[in-house]
Order: sequence, then structure tokens, then C-alpha cells
Amino acid sequence: MLRTGEESEPDLRRARCISNLRGLPVVAALVSSQREMLMRKAPPAQFMRVATVARPFSSAVKEGAAATPSESASAKRSQEMKQAASKISKGKTSWQVFCGGFVDAIRPITSRLAPIVMPILDRPSQNRVKNAVNIYDLQVAAEKRAHAMVYGYLAGGADAERSLRRSEAAYNDLELRHAVLHGVGHGEVDLRTNILGIDAAQPFFITSCAGQRMFHADGEIATAKAAKKHGLAMALSQLTTSTFEEVRDAHPEGAKCLQLYVWRDRVLLKEVLDRAKACGFTSLALTADFSWVGNRERETRTGFTVPPSYSVRQCIDALKSPAWTFDYMSRVPYGYKAVPDANFPAESLVDFIASQMKPEFDWKDAEWLCSEWGDVGPVALKGVASGKDAVRALNTGFKAIWVSNHGGRQLEDSVATIDVLPEVRAAVGPDVEVILDGGVRRGIDIVKALARGADSVACGRAYLFGLAAGGEAGVDKAISLLKRDVSLAMGLLGCRTVKDLQEKAQDILLVNSASARRVGGIFDPSKAGQVLQPCLAK
Repeated sequence: MLRTGEESEPDLRRARCISNLRGLPVVAALVSSQREMLMRKAPPAQFMRVATVARPFSSAVKEGAAATPSESASAKRSQEMKQAASKISKGKTSWQVFCGGFVDAIRPITSRLAPIVMPILDRPSQNRVKNAVNIYDLQVAAEKRAHAMVYGYLAGGADAERSLRRSEAAYNDLELRHAVLHGVGHGEVDLRTNILGIDAAQPFFITSCAGQRMFHADGEIATAKAAKKHGLAMALSQLTTSTFEEVRDAHPEGAKCLQLYVWRDRVLLKEVLDRAKACGFTSLALTADFSWVGNRERETRTGFTVPPSYSVRQCIDALKSPAWTFDYMSRVPYGYKAVPDANFPAESLVDFIASQMKPEFDWKDAEWLCSEWGDVGPVALKGVASGKDAVRALNTGFKAIWVSNHGGRQLEDSVATIDVLPEVRAAVGPDVEVILDGGVRRGIDIVKALARGADSVACGRAYLFGLAAGGEAGVDKAISLLKRDVSLAMGLLGCRTVKDLQEKAQDILLVNSASARRVGGIFDPSKAGQVLQPCLAK
């Protein structure tokens, strides 16, 4: 039976109910429910948030302009950021100026009090993390600790979020046939693999996400430390709020993949590449599905901005999230550390980055990037959703294909990545590295993706819920839950290694008719797990 996106959330609703019964008044649960209903019914706002469509610079970089020396480019960027900061400052209300000044003034005091206050404020969230039995429990914990706009950014998707829900629900249409008397004992499952040239203990890894210090003040450092503990590979966003060097020091063996965008200023982009090489990064992932920013209604309704704009609504919501608020007020304000001159206010950095995004970038830009990276290591194209684009990517110079729909945050009704994975695998053949992300909430989802053709699976929201809920401890919990699920599923399927799983995929993986209909194919039980035959229009 075809499962709708609405049916993909029962575990989350159940986790919310359990959490409320454990300690929160029933009245609070009712208020939360009413607020969610109002948010869904609210009419779309007629304005865009600062975080996505920022004010362009008056002296924005012109397309096709001749590259200037690095020193001149840096001086020009500094001047532009100063001008942007001045414009933003003039546009603030008296309330915002007062709140911003107040937070800056008391930050030295809150910093000294943090070692005493934060353990007390974080105790409820840490207990939720400790008692979590699945990723949905961590999502509830993240929702309760994080600021409303931060959680909206983390959990939301494009428009009505149908793509977000479908990406998760699509795994429900894939079934697994277990094995018996297979002789696989505890401790015999070996999941070691290689991901983009990085030796990893698990076939899933930490995918990139911008601005992780927004979720928790420890940000990428907490994520890297947890990944190191479990031997996971990690991809770092170009828009990281921790420096390359800090992340490298936290996880020197596994944090070696840099995810980046094509910017207008190639001098600046080359500086980022050179810095990545110097820090020991050995692979790249070019994000190709972010040239236009999706319409994220939930973020608009929650008033999301980067950094916080200290609007009245944001201040009221901050009072409802004391742990997140005190954590934010006691740390150094975050900025995008991969950008030169990142010591400028975050508002001007957001404007600068928005002006650098290049909607018209194409295959020629991608080819230039591959040539600039050279023989340092493999370059993956992230955002592929068709076999045709996958083949062209290989011809352009990419060595790996990353199947992604940007977490359902860009195009509404974009196809679920697990549905197009067989098409991509068939197009590129068995020897090309294929990565998949999207909709993964349980370890069994990872196993299904591996059986359907992925070499590895990138996890995003699963660990970010943990980060937002409890920092390093939350990420550690998320990874532990996924590892437990993967090992258990492999044992019940009678598979010792990922290669063993993929060799047995034809017997293990069953694709029901709902999945076949959704991707426009004819379901053939004798070809379960293979590429579906397309329906021809009459």
C-alpha cells in the first residue's frame, strides 16, 4: 500500500508523547500542539529572511572580472564587509541595538558563570539524550533545548515539506528478507570501508552542515570529537563556524572531506582550496543543488536569521529556551571561519556569502574546480538525482557521485534519493563510488541504501538532532544508535560485510509496488532491487 508522507512521523509523535509524560505538564503539550497547528495554517509571509536572501553589496564582485592578487582581493573584501556592517547597523531598530549591546556587555559575566550554570540548565536535555532509544527521541530533545527558529531551520524543509517527508517515508516501501542458520555470530560483522579515500569504521559518515555552532556552542568541534570516538569519516562545510585547523585537530584521521560551493570570486575560492590542502583535506564534495535557495516557509514563520537579529519575537522565544540562550550568550559570537576576514560581524559575512553565490554556475565551473583541486584526492558531485547527470559528472572530472536532494530543503516534491539510487548506480556502473543521503533516521535505512547500490550513506539530521540536544554527548548517542541498528540488521540478514550484503541484495531486498509507482516504473518481483523499467506514455 502506498504510504503517504504524513505516515512517516508516528515515531516522532510517539517520542513527543513519552517525553511529555516523563516530566512536562499536559498543558504544555497542548500549547505546543496548538502552536504547531497555527504555524501550519498561517499564511505564507511576504518577506524573505536575512539568512537566505541577503542585501547585496553595492560593490559586489562582477562576473568575469579579472582576478586581482590575493592581497588586493583581501583588502577589497575587508572594505566591503565594513560597508555592509555599517549598513546593517543603520537598519536596526532601537530595540535590536539595545539587545545586541546588552548581550555583548554581559558576555564576560555569563562566560565566567557558564561552568556553574550550564550543567544545571542542560541537565534535563542531557537526561533526554541519555534515555533516548532512537533518533526521534533525540529530535524531541533538540526541539525542547534549541531556540524555536534554530529548531525550525534544523527540522524544516521547502514549502509544505512534502519532499522532506517523502524522503523519509520512501524507506518504508523497501523490505528485507532475513536469513536463518547463517552462522554469523556476535562480533563477526565487519563494517569497515573507505569513503572518498578516508578509512572508516562504518559505512555511514557525518555529512556537512553549515553553522553548527548555531545548534550548540561547541558546534563542529563536538561533532568531530564524537566522530573520532567511533572512527567515522566526516565532511566539513565550507560555511563552518569552526576553523579548518580546529576540526582537523579534533579528528585528524577522519575529517578530511571539504564540502563547498562555486563562488563568483575565484581568487577567494582558490584561497579556501589552498587552505584546505594545507590542513590535510584529501577530498572535496561540490554542492550543486544550492544555486537557488529553496522557499522554506517554516523558517520564515519562526523568524529565522543568521545571526539572531534580537527581534522581539526572537527574544521571547529565547526565554523559552534557557539552556540554548545562556550557551549562546556565554560564548564568542560565531562566524563563518572558512572565509578570510571572518573576524567581522556575522551579519556582514552572511551578506558577503549571499553575494558570492552563483546561480548560473555550470559544468564549466565544475570542471575548473576539479582542475584546481588536481590530484590531491577524489572530488564528488553532491546533489545528483539522475543517471544522466551522474554520467556527465564523471566525464567532467568527478570521481564520485553523491545522490542528494539537499535534505528536502530546496525543491518541493523532489524525488526521494533512495528511489533514484538504482538509476544512478546502473548509469555509472559498479566501480564508481556512489554516496547517498536523505531521510535516514534509523540504521535499517542505511542497510537498505547499501543493499540498493550505495557504497556509503551520509547522515545529516540524525546526528544534528543529537548535537542540538546535547553537544558532543548527543552526537555520540546518535552515532551509537545508528551503529547498533546497522550491526543488528546485518546479523539478522546473515551478512558479515558490506560487500557480502551487496552480493546478496537480489535475495534480500524487496521493492513493493508502491515504490515502483512513485518513480514511474513497473514492478517486477523477479528483479527486486534492480533498476525499474520505465513506463512508456501512450
